[in-house]
Amino acid sequence: MDKKILYLDMDGVLVDFVSGIRKYDPEALLPYKDHPDEAPGIFSLMDPIPGAKEAVERLSEDFDIYILSTAPWMNPSAWTDKVVWVKEHYGDILKKRIIISHRKDLLRGDFLVDDRPKHGASEFQGEWIQFGSEKFPTWYTVEKYLATKK
Repeated sequence: MDKKILYLDMDGVLVDFVSGIRKYDPEALLPYKDHPDEAPGIFSLMDPIPGAKEAVERLSEDFDIYILSTAPWMNPSAWTDKVVWVKEHYGDILKKRIIISHRKDLLRGDFLVDDRPKHGASEFQGEWIQFGSEKFPTWYTVEKYLATKK
């Protein structure tokens, strides 16, 4: 049996973006106040979203999982920091399963868990599951829903 393809966004889905802002030196963040995602090294400081790792571990048994994330064009360290973050928090579960794209709608797959409609998420050809929405506020609700879609 072939597993269905499940893409997961990072920021706001697997990663608590705001936690990186809180940990960043406030003085060093001033030049990036309008675009904190462009601050060098900020992505390496972020904490996981509660429940995400456990849900990914369980979902990986039934789905072919990939990370599908964007990275700010003006922050080249973000690309590396995202890979390092995944290695640290997910180890072999998501090894060599990271796709960086600004056009999520170009990829083929069955499901995309993303918190925002940007970068083609809302036009994704499979089913877009909006993490943090009223229908999918937590990883528990996402996992429960996907259990019916194996």
